[in-house]
Formats: sequence, C-alpha cells, structure tokens
Amino acid sequence: MKGIKKSLTEEYLYLDFSHQIEGCIFPLHTSVTLFLLSYCDCKIFKVGLVLTEESTDISLKNAVPQDVEIQIISRQELPAIVQNCCLPAVVEKPDNFCRAGLAVVLRHIIQKSYEADSSKKEILELLGFKKTCLKACAEVSQWTRLCELTIPLAIENFLKESSDQHPTIPAEILQLERKLGEPVRVHNDDKLRRQKLKQQKAAGGGPALRQVHRQETSEELDSSSKSLELQVAFSKFTVYEEPATTNREPSHIRKAKVSDLPPLEHVFAEGLYFTLADIVLLPCIHHFLAIICKKLSEKLIEFPLLAAWYQRIQEVPRVKAAASQCGIQFLHLPELLTTSNEQDANLSEVPGVEEQNDASFLGGPRPTMTKLMEKGIEVMFSPHPCPTWTLDWNNLPAAVSPKEGKMSSDRALRKQQQLNNLVYVVTSQAKPGDRIVDFCSGGGHVGIVLAHMLPLCQVTLIENKELSLIRAKKRSDELGLSNIWFIQANMEYFTGMFNIGVALHACGAATDMVIEHCIKTRAAFVTCPCCYGFIQNTSKFNFPKSEQFKKTLSYKEHMILCRFADQTAVQLPAQRRLIGKQCMCLVDLDRARAAEERGYSVQVISMEPESCSPKNNMIVGVPI
Repeated sequence: MKGIKKSLTEEYLYLDFSHQIEGCIFPLHTSVTLFLLSYCDCKIFKVGLVLTEESTDISLKNAVPQDVEIQIISRQELPAIVQNCCLPAVVEKPDNFCRAGLAVVLRHIIQKSYEADSSKKEILELLGFKKTCLKACAEVSQWTRLCELTIPLAIENFLKESSDQHPTIPAEILQLERKLGEPVRVHNDDKLRRQKLKQQKAAGGGPALRQVHRQETSEELDSSSKSLELQVAFSKFTVYEEPATTNREPSHIRKAKVSDLPPLEHVFAEGLYFTLADIVLLPCIHHFLAIICKKLSEKLIEFPLLAAWYQRIQEVPRVKAAASQCGIQFLHLPELLTTSNEQDANLSEVPGVEEQNDASFLGGPRPTMTKLMEKGIEVMFSPHPCPTWTLDWNNLPAAVSPKEGKMSSDRALRKQQQLNNLVYVVTSQAKPGDRIVDFCSGGGHVGIVLAHMLPLCQVTLIENKELSLIRAKKRSDELGLSNIWFIQANMEYFTGMFNIGVALHACGAATDMVIEHCIKTRAAFVTCPCCYGFIQNTSKFNFPKSEQFKKTLSYKEHMILCRFADQTAVQLPAQRRLIGKQCMCLVDLDRARAAEERGYSVQVISMEPESCSPKNNMIVGVPI
C-alpha cells in the first residue's frame, strides 16, 4: 500500500495498570495512551501492561483496542532502563534508548504512526502548528502540565471521591473551563478575525448566544450555518474549501481597527484545530462528566464550554470508533446556552510568579549588591581545583570530541574547554560502579566523554529534545559504548538512583531542578548554569532559595540580579561584564546556600579559562 514503510525498529510500549472501572483503565495515562493507539490505528508497538502495587482485577473488558496485543507483566520484568522511569515508556531494542512520560510517548506514537503510513497526514496534524503541541516540558509550560499531569491526576482523585455524596469539583477543571473561554490566537489571526467580522456584518449583528449542545454532525451542517471557527476547524476533516475570491475585502472590513475585530472562539482545546491535547483530555473529561451527570447533574450548567467541546469532539472522524474500542460510550448531554463573553483564565506559561510592590525598592544591581554586602554576603569564588588540567583531545576518538557536532572550530574549542572543567570534577569524584546522570544532555557532549573516560560507571543521558538525543546515540554507537543509556523525558520522570548528577548550561530554573533532583537522591552535583534571565518562580521553586538570601532580598530584587547576570557577553563593555559576572556569582551563591542548608558542602567555582563561555560558573555540591 502506498506510503507504508515495511522496516520499522521493534519497540515496546509499557503502561501502568492499576484497575478498571466501567471501561476505564487506571491510571488515566494508560487510558489516554490506548485511546491514541486506537485513534491512530497503530499496531507498531508491542504493549505491556505493568501491574502496580494497587493492581487487583486484571480483566480487560472492553477497554483495549481489539487489534492491540497486550501482555501483562510485573515491574521486575521491565528492562532495566525502563525501571528507572515513570510510565508510560517506550523502549527500543537493544534496551538503551527510552522515551518516558505521557507527552513524550504520545508524540512518539504519532510520529511512528505517520512514518508507518505517510498517507495519514491527519495523524501528524495532531502535533499542531509547527509540531509543538505538548512539546514544552511540564516543568515550565503550565498548559503541558495541566494536560499531562494535573487534570488526569485530579480526575482520578475525583473518581475516587465519587463514592461520597458530594465530591469536590477539581480546580483544574474550572481552570480548563476558563481556558476554553479565552480568545484564540493563531498564526493567521488577523485574516480570520476580519473574515469573522464580515460574516457577522452579513448576518446583521454581533455575536449571538452560543448553542453549546450540538446534535448535528459537521456533515449535516452546511457551511453557511457554521461559525467561521467551525468552518476553519472542520475544513481539516472534509473537502470543504473556502470559496476562491478575487475581490478584496470591503473597505470597512480592511480598515477596521484590530481592537474592533471580534475574537476567535475555541473549537477545540488549543484553539481552532483538533490536536493531541484533545486526545489527552477526552478520556479524562468523559469520566468527569459521567460522574457529574450521575451524581451532580445540577453542576453541569457550570461547564457550558467543556460540554460544547465534549459534543464537538465527537464530530471528528474516527473519534467515536476509537472511543468505542476503548470502552468510552459517549454521554447525551442536555442543551446548554452561554454567552460568548471573554473570561479571565489566569493561565500564564509559568505559574507562581510573585508580584511585589515594594515601596523601598531601588532598581539596578548596585543597590541590591550593597544590601547583600551589608549582611556579609559578597561575591566570592572557591579556588579552581586544577585550572590547567585538560583532556588529551588529540588522542581521543573523533566521536568523543564536540568537533564532531555541527559547530564552528572556535565554538568547538570553547566547548572542549568547558568539558575539561566538568570532566575533571566528575572523574575526581567518581568510583567504579557509580551511576552518573547527564541532565539536559543535548547532543551528549558531557555524557559521551564521561562514558568513554569512565568505562566502569553507568552514564545516563536525559534530554527532552528527541533529535539531540538521537545525535548523541549515533555518536555513542560509533564509539561502541556499552555503559550508556539515553532517556528522552522531562527530568522529573527519571526515578532511578544515581551517585553524581551533571548539567552543562541547563537553562534558567532547569539548573535548580537538576540540583533538587540530586539532593532528593543524595547525589553529588556538578552544574554549570545558563540563561539566568529566564529564572523566575515556578510551581516548584521560589526565589531567593536560601534562608540567608530570603531574609535580605525580595523576589523582585533577586530577579534584578538574575537579569543582570545575563549581561556577560564578550561584546559588552568590560565594566558591564564585570557586574554581570558578580551578579552571576550572587545568584549561584543563593543556590549554594540553599543546598548547604540541606546537608551539602557546596562550592561556586569559575571555569578556566574564563573565556570558555560567558556563563562560566560551576556549582559543585557533595552530600555531607
């Protein structure tokens, strides 16, 4: 058949299995993954359901797509690399490359399904505009976190509580309802909003009440009766095309101010188009609405947009068939009406940013640095343990060197100098049998050198970007390394024990996530921070971090240090670079003090030579 590739790497998909209730397999991550397999008609993977400690009934009635071959296994039977990860996970033979976490695994299923049959372009379109749907990691993207983590977990807890007479509506569902009320922004936003204005003028008025419950299918509605948003959304699934026009838009449409254009309304979760986010949400929202209809029917009116989305998603081709195979029998909801006014969603890409109005605050880094000095906190670096040490790059295999990557010779030299610093510290600490994790590994510059230099240690590369990790694996294969693992995942999905964690230029708060991961495991850490200007409060961290800095600086003052810490580029004036370097040191001293408060001995060291990078600090921590 045209478009189908015959030779595919054998891959195993592992899913947690706790129990099953009314056609729903728990945890919901498993139900979501099986639903996507059904929707994509994907038969590529060998699927293993992994029994959890809560597993009781292992019958799989009406919840697994018929064409999917399932094997029930225990966690002890998992490949070693998968035992170090949260499920779901996909592993390639020979069991040294693993993808873990819901969003990463689902995106991989979509890509493999399309590779297997490239005629299924609608499958690839699930990844959205520029193929970025749920690509941003949950640590920094609140939307990914909401879809991947908080909504599935909230619904699971809601279902557990549903035996009570009055279970509490999850805050995350209220958040999603508000999200669906936000105006949609798309790449051709202005053009579509002008078309909508033209449509509204032709209809003789402004936006009317939105009918939420729609029993008509997209095929039964002609294009003249659809809103512009529905026409655009369902043109992806039908042969509908906008009529070609050679005339320009009327003058009053072309000249309308942007502020006068009507907002675009949500058709699906991310906006106008059906994406992976809708796939993730459907099993979760279905089971939420089932409980609402059964026990809290009076509450349904509070979720008109969610109900509209639930009805509309059924019109998408193959959704009903895929849902039926997974035990989802769609509910018949009553008709609801709602006005299409905007609602505030209070959803930012990074949550928890503290707003402060400090009347005594003085801008710029100098007042902040002076404030710290008055409390005895000054810029102070620990001496470098061996500033002249270097790897013998000329006698190392070519694939070990960063010169093998796609970078200029000058940049490759600086990368070698950076590696000299990190590799010296790690190799000085490492013992035979140690497990070393290269977090945010990118193309594997650090991890591959360590795996080559320390053959008696197990090195694991963790990176969220697939192409970077694939390049690293290719270099590793050329070297014939057998002591190296590759895990595509957010770092919080890595659950294995290790002795040393390392990260070269982990961006913004990613450095803090690496340090936190190491502290929880009581592992040593060697980190080189980057992108200080991107540091801000998140769902996991508040800055300043250490008690000493918290007593001295406000959040806003700490952010001033972070912003100026990014001003160390070589093209800047020397005095400005010096202030930037001092701010870098102070931000990292806060990180060091916070780790010391949790039982670590920590040093902030400047890499040698300093010209190896504008971001040339190392934070080295060892548990006491």
